[in-house]
Amino acid sequence: MTVTAGATGPLVGCRVVELGGIGPGPFAGMLLADLGAEVVRVDRPGRADEPGAGGPADVLNRGKRSVVLDLKNPTETAALLQLVEHADVLIEGFRPGVTERLGIGPHDCLARNPRLVYGRMTGWGQDGPLAAAAGHDITYIALTGALGAIGDPDGPPQIPLNLVGDFGGGGCYLVIGILAALHCARRTGRGQVVDAAIVDGTVHLLASTFAKLARDEWSDERGVNRFDGGWPFYAVYETKDGRHVAVGALERKFYRSLVDLLDLDVDPDRQHDRSAWPELRQLLTKRFAERTRDEWAELFEGTDACVAPVLSLTEAAAHPHLAARASLFTRDGVVQPAAAPRFSATPSSPGHTARAVGADTRAVFRDWGVRVPE
Repeated sequence: MTVTAGATGPLVGCRVVELGGIGPGPFAGMLLADLGAEVVRVDRPGRADEPGAGGPADVLNRGKRSVVLDLKNPTETAALLQLVEHADVLIEGFRPGVTERLGIGPHDCLARNPRLVYGRMTGWGQDGPLAAAAGHDITYIALTGALGAIGDPDGPPQIPLNLVGDFGGGGCYLVIGILAALHCARRTGRGQVVDAAIVDGTVHLLASTFAKLARDEWSDERGVNRFDGGWPFYAVYETKDGRHVAVGALERKFYRSLVDLLDLDVDPDRQHDRSAWPELRQLLTKRFAERTRDEWAELFEGTDACVAPVLSLTEAAAHPHLAARASLFTRDGVVQPAAAPRFSATPSSPGHTARAVGADTRAVFRDWGVRVPE
């Protein structure tokens, strides 16, 4: 097993071939690279002309080396299969059946490398009525119920960026599946296919919500529940300057702290008296409108009232807590997240800035002992 010079993290020595794609597949590759794996991204000819490709802002491709192969060319497909022979993991994010038609599907790759973990990232999954249909994060989470559960009761569902589908239910679950399959392969000597579908992962993330629904602790109606803003002491309020604070005073002692610090004329023992909630929400709305966001942030800093300022992305990068933990860092003028999670014995770190598309083709083939296609 060859270890890349300078590599750190618990996955040092693991080799990953990532077939270039967008969204959750590259995110999964970035996460594996952050954890120390040697990730080689296989880009198609012409990607170098896309805006931002291989530059400092191409954050999802940091820590990876880039080769260019035309997978419609049999000679270059054969070169990819040689890379597969030396890899532990392959990641692909095409529609079902595409890699099979190219001659690089699971059957082709596992025949070359029986220990290979073949990670497949799709929205709908490898089978089912919608498997061949197009889609994006918003359509995947719409079908799972997640989108319909987010937002005010009198307004449309609110889009949670593409965190819930692409990166939560998609990329993170692909990595979980890959790590589990790697463990199995090292124990048994047998690789396997990981079918990571965004719809499956998103539904899995809803486990607690479905449990509450089954216990009649959750209404199948938007904006009236514990974690969707329906409870007045777990909600977002506008401040004097038009900004917002987030309140999460669910527990009794946290709610008492909230009431005390706001000097509200309410009975804290009636926290869960729903008949009192309309008045409580009005009181909270009025009180938070009396000061600016940052004034409230200063008042609640370090208390147990569970109140925090709602920050923009650029503001978050400068917050003292995130700064103290170095949760974000700046490289080549680009603010980006640090590697996560953290390890005591095998610390991980973000790899180098994304390489120019195709910059490493010859070096990777040399290092992996593969003949460069003519």
